[in-house]
Amino acid sequence: MLKRIHHVAIICSDYQVSKDFYTRLLGLRVIAETYRAERSSYKLDLALPDGSQIELFSFPDAPPRVSRPEAQGLRHLAFEVDDVSACKAVLEAQGLAVEDIRMDELTGRRFVFFADPDDLPLELYEAMN
Repeated sequence: MLKRIHHVAIICSDYQVSKDFYTRLLGLRVIAETYRAERSSYKLDLALPDGSQIELFSFPDAPPRVSRPEAQGLRHLAFEVDDVSACKAVLEAQGLAVEDIRMDELTGRRFVFFADPDDLPLELYEAMN
């Protein structure tokens, strides 16, 4: 029945900052950008190489959400990469704070956490080669 994740929706606090983060820093491709004047809201559709998408929304006066990794609800958003060390270095060279690389004790694969501009936990998870 379910085939894959089609998209993940994120509501940001500062649209231009988050747009820059996801497009320039993370390299996601813009599919469409829509401004809805009646809502004073942007919707930015972003593509990952596998066809999955992130929908980035801005809403005026959106309340903050608890996003600590151990809070109930969505824990984090993970992206598969070929080389965690190389990706970590690229992010750090652009001024992002990235945690130390860890090893998944169940799979033996390496991973690392960092945060988007609204402190949403993001993970880079190394692909099985």
